[in-house]
Amino acid sequence: MSYQVLARKYRPRNFDTLVGQEHVVRALSHALQTGRLHHAYLFTGTRGVGKTTLSRILAKALNCIGPDGAGGITATPCGVCDACTAIDAGRFVDYIEMDAASNRGVDEMAQLLDQAVYAPSNARFKVYMIDEVHMLTNFAFNSMLKTLEEPPAHVKFILATTDPQKIPVTVLSRCLQFNLKQMPPGHIISHLDNILGQEGIAFEQPALRLLAQGAHGSMRDALSLTDQAIAYAAGEVTLEAVQGMLGALDQSYLVRLLDALLAQDGADLMAVADEMASRSLSYNGALQDLGTLLHRIALAQSVPEAVPEDVPELADIMRLASAFDAQEVQLFYQIAVHGRNEIGLAPDEYAGFTMTLLRMLAFRPGNGGADGAAPAARPAPARASGAAVASHAAVQPTAPPQPARPAPTPAQVRAPTPAPNHTPTYAPTPPAIATGAPAVNSARAAINAALEAARSASRGQNAAPKRPTAMSNQAAASAAAPPPPEPEPAAAAPSAPPPWDLPGAQSAAAAPAVLAARQADVGDDGNDNDDGPPSWVTEFSDDTALAPATAAAAAAPIAPAVAPTVAPTIAPTAAPVRASAALTPPPSPPYGVTPVPAIAWDGNWPALAATLALRGVSQQLAMQTELVECSSDGHQSTFRLRAPIDTLRASGNTEKLAAALQERFPHTRVAVEIDLGPVWYTASVEAQAWREQCMQQAEALVAGDAFVQEMVRQLGAFVVQGSVRPPAGAGPA
Repeated sequence: MSYQVLARKYRPRNFDTLVGQEHVVRALSHALQTGRLHHAYLFTGTRGVGKTTLSRILAKALNCIGPDGAGGITATPCGVCDACTAIDAGRFVDYIEMDAASNRGVDEMAQLLDQAVYAPSNARFKVYMIDEVHMLTNFAFNSMLKTLEEPPAHVKFILATTDPQKIPVTVLSRCLQFNLKQMPPGHIISHLDNILGQEGIAFEQPALRLLAQGAHGSMRDALSLTDQAIAYAAGEVTLEAVQGMLGALDQSYLVRLLDALLAQDGADLMAVADEMASRSLSYNGALQDLGTLLHRIALAQSVPEAVPEDVPELADIMRLASAFDAQEVQLFYQIAVHGRNEIGLAPDEYAGFTMTLLRMLAFRPGNGGADGAAPAARPAPARASGAAVASHAAVQPTAPPQPARPAPTPAQVRAPTPAPNHTPTYAPTPPAIATGAPAVNSARAAINAALEAARSASRGQNAAPKRPTAMSNQAAASAAAPPPPEPEPAAAAPSAPPPWDLPGAQSAAAAPAVLAARQADVGDDGNDNDDGPPSWVTEFSDDTALAPATAAAAAAPIAPAVAPTVAPTIAPTAAPVRASAALTPPPSPPYGVTPVPAIAWDGNWPALAATLALRGVSQQLAMQTELVECSSDGHQSTFRLRAPIDTLRASGNTEKLAAALQERFPHTRVAVEIDLGPVWYTASVEAQAWREQCMQQAEALVAGDAFVQEMVRQLGAFVVQGSVRPPAGAGPA
């Protein structure tokens, strides 16, 4: 007798031996037991999942007469009667299997329907099984609609297809549809284990798992691969033989790749990739297997009991699961999946595979400078003789948040009459208090207060401020001027105009020449047009510039080289607070803005950064950095900055910033040094503070409008939150 392949030899003969389709077996068994039989069935599913097998079992169940010849319709066909044996052998005259791919025309369908009207010869039902029914033409489908809807009582139709979307809905509505699922790997492994045991063939369990993966959910494919593996390995199924037959990747390569990633060894990564290239292994399959391995590692980290115990590399999986962080495994898995999708777009598979590995190495959590710990604050170096230093005190969090104390009573502080031709007084201008809006958080309130103080300190004011200013004890102690006399009683503060109505606000879009003359452009009322960054400042994310709500003040600002006429009195001012705030924000620490006379600069880094002729990432570098110190001896000036993100310091950006500063200060040689750490006093944060102040003022003006108040009182109207916008042209000059 000739050899019969495993797929045919071990084809299921009844519902009990059918594997992986329990939902279909249950429905058909109940229908057969209760006698509720439909006249048309449609089985859908991928290749090798049991569509033809299921139709033959159903045909036997309909026509089985039992061993004694007196049986009826049953869910458990005997398998020994004439009808059962003839159907299994493929010679039952009343069971007609037709391939729709070769009989797809209307003529073949008309011939079949003409024969359907005749009673079966020696069976209970005449069963027509049409395989790959989606290959029929539209005319053939239309010709069978009437018979399919009302067939003779002795006719049953069984349709099978791998593509049900191509079947007309008029046919689908006349059938009972059963979708056959793909075989899970566990079902395939257990079935192969049973068959090889009956055949008496030695096998290795990992080899069966590899065969199940190669079958991709098809039991017939799994049995065909098993036949091939038996022939390849001369009568046994071993892991090595199956790997060689399927061209599967040795998992040791993948383990070595992950070990190299763990050690951050790029040379070892490339060595493994080159070794795989020398063996002509598939890089696409390697990325697929790498994703499978990373999935098992993630399972070992989260659900260890879900990892199969028969996996050969189980020890390596558990070791790597304990060595890698969960976020690293998730990141590597995502990169492997995307790398496999993009490998077809790469110049070649080797380039796509190695770039995926390098991406894992480059983006591993913790490698980027921004993820690392911020460098500790270093004390400012001592100034050399004749050198001028400008610095901004950095604020570091030291204590948990505490409730804010009431602000001291504002008072005007007068200093002794200064000698002429000296540096004018630096005094902050507190912002107006807005009402009727949600409270701002304490961290941004502290930032706003510091920025208001810094903006006021950067302006030379020859006249006394219009509004009284509270004097900080710390600032007073560090001032170089003689002790001030007793303060006079606080004067009533006039109502502040909106920010966009300040002098110079309408000239925000003026030419760059106006921006260059900001320091000298002072209004008649003492407020200059240097109250913030220009309107063209690009908005960047301030997330990295936000510090905790409570922070300790750093060292007091260093006094300028030329003694000022009046000692700088920079006091922390209260940030704009909405009336509905539950708590008053804690007072913010003082910022020092010290001029550098050697290069004729007032020391205001945000104002300088906003006017530099930069674009792109180099502009972001200027806008999001904070000045740590600026030292100048007249011949060379060194700007020491701090950046929040390491990528801003990429090659070329620092040089562009240095070139822009050199153009701004042509009489000295400029050098730029950039450290990494948290920042507070930047042009980006100042622009955000200005926008928020304008928004608060706009909301306050709308809430105080008489017409709006009348509408609220008479009609119960309300202002939609977030609908108020400042004038489009509003912005600091």
